[in-house]
Formats: sequence, structure tokens, C-alpha cells
Amino acid sequence: MPKLKLPPLPDQLKPAPRRPGQPRNGGAADAAKEAGITAVDWVDERTSLTGGARWLMFRKVPKGTNWFYTLGSATMFAFLNQAITGVFLSMYYDPSSTRAYESIRFVTNEAFLGEFVRGMHKWGSTMMVILIFLHMARTFFFGAYKYPRELNWVIGVALLILTMAMSFTGYLLPFDQRSYWATIVGVNINGTGPLVGPYLSDFLRAGPDFGATTLSRFYAIHMLLIPGAIAALLGAHLYLVAKLGTTAPPWLEAHDPEPLREEVA
Repeated sequence: MPKLKLPPLPDQLKPAPRRPGQPRNGGAADAAKEAGITAVDWVDERTSLTGGARWLMFRKVPKGTNWFYTLGSATMFAFLNQAITGVFLSMYYDPSSTRAYESIRFVTNEAFLGEFVRGMHKWGSTMMVILIFLHMARTFFFGAYKYPRELNWVIGVALLILTMAMSFTGYLLPFDQRSYWATIVGVNINGTGPLVGPYLSDFLRAGPDFGATTLSRFYAIHMLLIPGAIAALLGAHLYLVAKLGTTAPPWLEAHDPEPLREEVA
């Protein structure tokens, strides 16, 4: 049977052309997608964020880069874990000498996922210390502290000191017998340092002796002062890494002082 050929539709019955911003076929998914793209373009036009993101993410790295180069990123993510879990723990923690231990007991035994979050924070601090030592060891043995990266090495040393200080100040916060006496020993050791030692001990104790304000002093240093300094130095550290690049493994530099580089995201 021959196929019937339908006459073309008159102009009055043809669908109107799609206007800019109008979703294809009236689909909600297409509308949401186009709205998202429009919003991103609107923000980027006013901030030029894509240029900075492209400069940071798409850069050349030496060939031979291996898993040793991920220790810095792992340390950064460990810090982010400490920051996020610390925020949730601070919602229940009471930095007073009479309520601190009870608030920790409530988080561990009664709060929803409290034991899990506290465990993430407790063991995350240990992991962060281990990772930052491994990262600095990799930097030293690979010779990545040499010109022109000396400033980045100095910033890394400052980050190591701040990490150790954050671990020390956080150890007192459960305020049990072990943390109390361990902190007393640590503060007394600080007091034996030359010149600034006694002043540093008085600053940590918030006075000549351990008192009611010592715990709140440690809490403020642990929650506000040190994390803020770490975040600022971490930003400078990442900027210098992106600007100066990373060094090639020493076994490649021994054969070729200018090893080939490849662009990665």
C-alpha cells in the first residue's frame, strides 16, 4: 500500500521558536539546568572565578610524580576533618571546670553520633600529626625546600608548630585526670624555655597557677586562634605551590635537570 503524504502544516499551527531562557520541550530538568548555567555565568562575570580555578587546577607537574606528592593534600583534608568535627563537638562542649567532663561524657554516651564524631576528631588529630611529619620528610628528602621554594618551607615549619600546639591545647579539653596532669607537665616544660618560657606558661595558664580560666584559655586558643592561623598560612602555602610548582623526584633530576612536565587537572 503506498504511503500517504501529509500536507505541511500551515504557519499558524507551527510551534513558536524557542525564546532564550525558555526550556526545551517545556521540561523541568532542562529549565533547572539552564537556570543553573545562567546563575554560574552571572557569578563568573562579576568575580572571574573560573580564571583563578583554571590557574590553580590546570598546571604543569613534573613527570614521575607519585603518591608521595599527595601527603600535603592528605594533611589538608585531615585539617578539614578536624575543623568540621570540632564545630559539631563545640555545640555540646562546655568549657568550664565543673561542666567540661560531663559535657564530653554526654557527647560520647548520649548525643546522636557523638561517639563517632568524637572518635573522628580524636584519631584525626593523630593522623594529622603523622601526615604533616611525613609531608615535611618528603619535602626534605626530595630537596623541595631549595630555591625558589624557601618561603614555602618556612610556612610549612610554622604549620608544623601550629599543628603541635593545636594537639597540645586540645588534650586538656576532656578535663579528666590524665589530661589535667599531662597539661601541667607540658606547661611546666614550656616554662623552662629561655627568655619567653615563663611568660608563655603564664599566658597558657591565664595566670601564675592553674585556675578556672585556664580551661577557657585553652579552649579559645584551640578553637579560634590556632585554626585561624593555620587556615591563613595554608592559603599562602597553596598559593606558592600553585605559583612555583612542584619539584621532580631526585632520581629524575639526576639524569635531566629539566625533566619534561605534563599538564594535569
